[in-house]
Amino acid sequence: MKNYIVKRLIISLFVLFGISILIFALVNLQPGNPYLHMLSPNTPPELIEAKLRSIGYYDNFFIKYIKWMKRALVFDLGYSIKFSRPVIEIISSRIGNTILLMGLSLILSSVLGVAIGMISSLKRNTAVDDIITVVSFVGVSIPAFFFSLVLIKIFSYDLSILPSSGMYNVRYNYSGIEKILDMLLHLILPSAVLIMVHMASFIRYTRSAMIEILDKDYIKSAMAKVMSFRKAILKHGLKNALIPIITVFFIQVPTLFSGALMTETVFVWPGIGRLGYEAVQNRDYPLIMGILMITAVVILISNILADVFYILVDKRVELE
Repeated sequence: MKNYIVKRLIISLFVLFGISILIFALVNLQPGNPYLHMLSPNTPPELIEAKLRSIGYYDNFFIKYIKWMKRALVFDLGYSIKFSRPVIEIISSRIGNTILLMGLSLILSSVLGVAIGMISSLKRNTAVDDIITVVSFVGVSIPAFFFSLVLIKIFSYDLSILPSSGMYNVRYNYSGIEKILDMLLHLILPSAVLIMVHMASFIRYTRSAMIEILDKDYIKSAMAKVMSFRKAILKHGLKNALIPIITVFFIQVPTLFSGALMTETVFVWPGIGRLGYEAVQNRDYPLIMGILMITAVVILISNILADVFYILVDKRVELE
């Protein structure tokens, strides 16, 4: 296990190196000068030229990349053009908000999705199974931004029971438990969107895996040994159905981390997704590269964790 993890980490470092080159190239080869947005129109041209040379704007691509990579290795991702602050500081101030939204959505969508998927498989070809299947297809088919707007229309404008945007109510200076409750109130709608969208995948994969397992001989053998059907499913069936569920779970981690852009933008949730949107709008190249690199690291770590959990759940993987 240790050797396998070390091997995967080494491979991931090479992959990350390749990704860093690709990200740097795609961002820095864009036409135009983003630094002009930071300057006053009255700034003398010779002063602008001197400043651009001092920051290495006219260096060739490889020199720029080497300088950026040397700083990135010590967690210095540069200086934001829009916010005039270190990139790592801006990302650190937003990443906790995304982890809060992502963590809650991922846990609830996986638990509810697996439970409903199991019910659907046990009730297959019945009205319950048909309803669950329709709901899961709706969750997969409806775009997140449309579902967000529908919830805002119903709960924020028609019923006026939930806030439509932000993380806190800016009109009141809450503190303590009141601040936490206010944040949880603002968290309901964006997390509901992500739960609905991602729960559908867990339902479909769990249902397919469980239907295949229900017909296996070891389930019938367990029941023949005076084990109840429910116990046989929970002890033997669910464990063997975990492989595709683990795959979906760890695929959803980077998807929620980077793909919450639309949801965070609609609900004005101050997370990494909205920060990336603001960075692209303002051509903030250092911030864009910092967000993309952190997203790449999250994806690579998710893949490694998925492989480790495969081994823990299915011993056949370890033997191979």
